[in-house]
Amino acid sequence: MTEHQLGELLLDIAFLLALSYLLAALLTRIRIPGILGALFIAMAIHYTPLGDRLLTPEIQIPLSLLAELGVLFLLFFIGIQIDPREMRGLGKDIIWLTVLNTTIPFLFGIIVMLALGYGWVIAFVIGLTRMPTAEAVIVPILDEFRLIRTRVGTFIIGAGVLDDIIEVILVGIVSVWISKKAADVTDALAGIFFSLVLFILFAWISRRWLIPHMSRLLPRHPRNLMLLSMVVLFAFGGFSEFSNLGMVVGAIVAGVLMRPTFDKMREVGEQVTQTIQSISYGFLGIIFFFWVGLNADVEGMIREPVLAILLFLAAFMGKLLGVFLMVPMNKISIKEAWTIGIGLNARLTTEIIVAQLLFSAELIDLDLFTALIAASAFSTIIVPLAFALIVRKWGEELRA
Repeated sequence: MTEHQLGELLLDIAFLLALSYLLAALLTRIRIPGILGALFIAMAIHYTPLGDRLLTPEIQIPLSLLAELGVLFLLFFIGIQIDPREMRGLGKDIIWLTVLNTTIPFLFGIIVMLALGYGWVIAFVIGLTRMPTAEAVIVPILDEFRLIRTRVGTFIIGAGVLDDIIEVILVGIVSVWISKKAADVTDALAGIFFSLVLFILFAWISRRWLIPHMSRLLPRHPRNLMLLSMVVLFAFGGFSEFSNLGMVVGAIVAGVLMRPTFDKMREVGEQVTQTIQSISYGFLGIIFFFWVGLNADVEGMIREPVLAILLFLAAFMGKLLGVFLMVPMNKISIKEAWTIGIGLNARLTTEIIVAQLLFSAELIDLDLFTALIAASAFSTIIVPLAFALIVRKWGEELRA
């Protein structure tokens, strides 16, 4: 990147941040999280000359890097606030929720594709894309409404993390299927299992010995705790990404592992927590929502509205139905079911990655590729706004 391009990028980001700041002022007055202002601003400028410039490869690379850092910091901050004891207490219920809210959208996706005349293989793969959740989109809204440490927050984050494991397996299956090497399936699944075991072992060793020992090497000062936090965050984010588990899992786990150290250091821990929150919601998280909005294909919804809406509904209704099955099981209330069901419908990366893989391999046509991207874009618009509105209505009861 040349000095001219860097200067242009900095000015563009300053302009977008200013617009987001002004829109956030309006949104907060109607009790909608201000961080969504970045999403709406980016979607609005997608088809403008500024949007075209931000989508060029030279700009997309540094912008994507900042967006990925935004995901790391947002989820690390969320991880710090997670109480492992509460998560363990709801462990069985979270597993049930994950099974239900992934299986039913998967079946709905298959039914839609078969009804439209597609073959079983394509229907199976597209059904898989209806399953995962992009919790990076929804957890900042959970945090702004102070719902992280509630049953709703625990269910969404817990099921979202398990969804990420499914996402890893999903992308692996599609990649192997495209390569048409059946012998690779066993190797791929074995590799995922080995990476998961290694990751759990690394986390256990860090929790028991590494982090407590390292926290005592330097005096208790905010800058020292911040440095240690960055070591743990980037180590686990990088390790999980390198192991194909996804850096989302690594970021949340890093936060959970650092929480005892933050609690032990009390005032110093509180200061660093506020610093991480400010970086996440004041800069890097905003860039992440810019990136989401810029990559939302609103035009695709106009070109392929019926197919895109059917794919969206297969996931949306499937996840809602899966969550609502927990109500007669006396696991959650109806209001919790609505909130969790909409929250788990946040979508972003998986269907885009799988769609690109299938289209590049010429296994799906342009119409289906466009519809998959459009369905993801539709979710990007509808879910955060609907979630914010429903929590605005029931927030006090859900927090209680």
